[in-house]
Formats: sequence, structure tokens, C-alpha cells
Amino acid sequence: MANKLSYNDRNRLITRYGRWALVTGASSGIGKEICKQLAESTFNLIIVGRNEKHLQNLQSELLAKYNVDVEIVIADLSQEEEVHQLIKKTSQKQIGLAVLSAGYGTSGSFIDNPLSDELNMLDVNCKALTILAHHFGNRFSNNMTGGLVLLGSLVSFQGVPYAAHYAATKAYVLSLGEALHHELKPHGVDVLTACPGPVASGFGSRADMKMDGAMRPEDIAVPILKSLGKKSVILPGLLTKILTYALRTVPRWGKVLIMKKVMTDMTKHQKSVRLVNTLAK
Repeated sequence: MANKLSYNDRNRLITRYGRWALVTGASSGIGKEICKQLAESTFNLIIVGRNEKHLQNLQSELLAKYNVDVEIVIADLSQEEEVHQLIKKTSQKQIGLAVLSAGYGTSGSFIDNPLSDELNMLDVNCKALTILAHHFGNRFSNNMTGGLVLLGSLVSFQGVPYAAHYAATKAYVLSLGEALHHELKPHGVDVLTACPGPVASGFGSRADMKMDGAMRPEDIAVPILKSLGKKSVILPGLLTKILTYALRTVPRWGKVLIMKKVMTDMTKHQKSVRLVNTLAK
């Protein structure tokens, strides 16, 4: 099945990266689905997120289905101290695979959004990811083995009006991941940056975007794990490939204009909400 890892895939992952994996952003979406695929591959897991109830539900599900060890770490990765606490709490675990999928988006006019929201997103999507990538990059290099997965986006490849800062954070992730793939390869460390298109998860509601036709998390998680150790960048999911193919001959400035139209459609409801709120004052 397309949304399942094969026996050979599962065996390759567990043989290459050992028994313990850490996944941030594990309470929903792609991170949650990656946890399920790794548990089925017999990985013990450290699942990280802010929503304790969601993590507890995932823990119970994985324990019942796969009989693996699952430990929860509650952490708000927008807070640097909590990122360092996460590192401290997991320092004694023999982690061989780190999936850094925590992240979220903002949308609408950049100058109309609260600066505090934009800086919070920057801390989660870039600062926390950088700290964790640096930490696990060193750990894995010292062990001469390991796997690191970073979550970029299809919007990593050009500016995106009305998701300007979100796209910029994901461009940062892509650039970092592409370079780390080459830097860490001689040390036995595999680095993969995944750049999916729209995915049905909690992302759309938090970013206040209408995302019709979004892909399922399971359609994204499996290609990511299949590609780890084989590629530096992956565009997972059929919709991602279709969108990439359709834009392949368009110059960068043209892609920006196309993304402007896409995001205008996704965020046009925001203008109606703001108008109603203004009239109500």
C-alpha cells in the first residue's frame, strides 16, 4: 500500500538508525503520522509537543498497537529554555533519528499581523530547529551514524505574498538542510529536507487559511521515511509533484505571482472577517 512502509523499508530504518527516534511536532499532522510509521517499524519514540492530551492519546495508541516504548516531552519550542530542557531530558537516550517537524504558519498581510506572532513563528520554525539540528548533528557525527529530517515546504522555493514570513522561514529550513546533507554525510549522518505541498492537518486552521484539496499526512510521511538516506531533498505526495511539475518552466518572478493568486484565494475570507469586526466596533 502507498501509505505503508514495506518490510524492507522498516528493516533498513531500524538497522541504520537504531531503536530510538525523537519526533517534534508529534501531536498532529505529519509529525504524528511519522510517529505511527516509526512505531510500526519497532522504533521506541520520544514524542514532543505542546498539547499533552494529544500526546497522551498518541502514546496510548502506539503502546497498544506496537508494544514499543513511548516517552512524552511537553515543550513549547518557541521558548529557547524549553528547547535546551528537551535536549537535557533526552541526553541519556540512544537516539539515532531526529525528525524536526514542529512548525506553524501565519498568513495574510505581513504588516497587518502582530509582530509578536511573526517572531514566535520564527523562533519555532527556525531558531528551535537550528538549536536541535546543531545538537543532533554533533551527537550523530560523534557516533558516525544517524538521521536528521527537517520539514520545509513547497513554499520554500520562492517568495509567497500573504504568507511572506512563513515562506521565508521555510526557505531558511531548505537552505540549511541542503547544506547539512553535504557537511554531515562524511560523518555518517543522513540529512533529508522534506518540502510537501498543502497537507490536511491543524496547520490550515492555525494559519487561518482555507486549504481545499490538501493531502493526507500518511501520503507525506511514508515517502519521507523511504527517502531518508537516499536523497537530500524530497517533494513528497502526488499533489506536491503535480504542482512542482506545473511550475517547472515558470521563472521565479512568475512563481511569486502565481503564489500570490493562490494565497489570495486561501486568505480572502480574512478580509470579510476584518470588515465585520470593523463594522461591529
